[in-house]
Amino acid sequence: MSRRRRKRKKWGKGAAVICILAVLCLGGAAVVRILPNVIDETRETFQSAVPQQAEFPELTVTEEEVSGSFYFDCLTEEEQMVYRELLQGVNGMEETIRLHAGDSMDTAKVYEYLLYDRPELFWCDGSSRMTVYADYTEFSPGYTCSRETRDSRQTEIDSAAEQCLAGMPADSSEYERIRYVYEYLVDTVDYDQEAPDDQNIYSALVGKRSVCAGYSRAAQYLLGKTGIRCIYVTGTVSGQSAHAWNIVSCGGNWYQMDVTFGDPVFLEEESGEHLSAGSINYDYLCCTDEEIMIDHVQDDFVEYPACVSDDLNYYKMNGMYYDDYDPQTLLQAMNQSIYAGEDSFVCKFPEGEAYSRAREGVIQDLLPRAAQNLASHYGLSSVRYTYSPDDSHCRITVFWDYGEG
Repeated sequence: MSRRRRKRKKWGKGAAVICILAVLCLGGAAVVRILPNVIDETRETFQSAVPQQAEFPELTVTEEEVSGSFYFDCLTEEEQMVYRELLQGVNGMEETIRLHAGDSMDTAKVYEYLLYDRPELFWCDGSSRMTVYADYTEFSPGYTCSRETRDSRQTEIDSAAEQCLAGMPADSSEYERIRYVYEYLVDTVDYDQEAPDDQNIYSALVGKRSVCAGYSRAAQYLLGKTGIRCIYVTGTVSGQSAHAWNIVSCGGNWYQMDVTFGDPVFLEEESGEHLSAGSINYDYLCCTDEEIMIDHVQDDFVEYPACVSDDLNYYKMNGMYYDDYDPQTLLQAMNQSIYAGEDSFVCKFPEGEAYSRAREGVIQDLLPRAAQNLASHYGLSSVRYTYSPDDSHCRITVFWDYGEG
């Protein structure tokens, strides 16, 4: 399938022109090109002038070490060798990596796939410079830090991951592990567009502030440590904004998962609506393609696994899904929520008439009646509540206020 083209970052384009002119004026053997950040990149092809004889280091990264990685398995046999060479080189933080990639190979794509597969490569910033010859390429990755800083940060990441996973029960099922990581990241990471290192796991696991790339790579990293297959997915939301999320494997099926959209801090920034600090949006936990495509569009440069099973729908699993609008059933559920002292009440419906009737009935009739019950049950002189209907996902969330006002 054709790969989505993206705009080059301005600083990368200017640097490329300077390097190309320098080499061509000297009549040299190769042309230098720039690989911008893998999230924001373009494709350009330049031919080398004179082929060179090259020696390659022994390749110690085996196929067994990388086989089964989603993007690796999407590559040709020749590209897979270059993938392994790149992995070996960036693990050693080599300044220049010599690759079995001639001018006919899209080395930029292979490097992009490597970084999508391996969230542990937090020291790679996604940028690079390449000198492309007819039969090989000299590849210079961009790094975010020195080797010493990398090792120090790795220790911090190891500690943060250990602390996270220590709270996971040893006998957790696959679904319970996925939900645990989803909730952990929502509870401990704040969405912050000004966060440093926001494209990698260090920002989310150690800095506790990140954007979608950091959330998604942290989920991929943590779930990988628990034996869960987790794919880093790229695309857009709201029809234009670049975005990243995950697809996870559970019980032999694939499911969509977007931790960023589960975070109320992110939702507040997007909608401007104040949400309870402890709330979590579960619409994006183990959902179907149909559900997530309401507001997400996947890139089409690879064929992602189909996510069609609805058996792990959070609301159905927890008695919050209603096939139709029954006022008495819903009012009883609201009252039970109040008696239990819960902070919120959630009800989700199928798209169409059921949700339309529920939205009007809940807001106009059931909530005032439930509020009266809340005041009576807790002996309050007055009660307050807030509600947040989500028309796209056919869900209504109510936040109870038990304070005396």
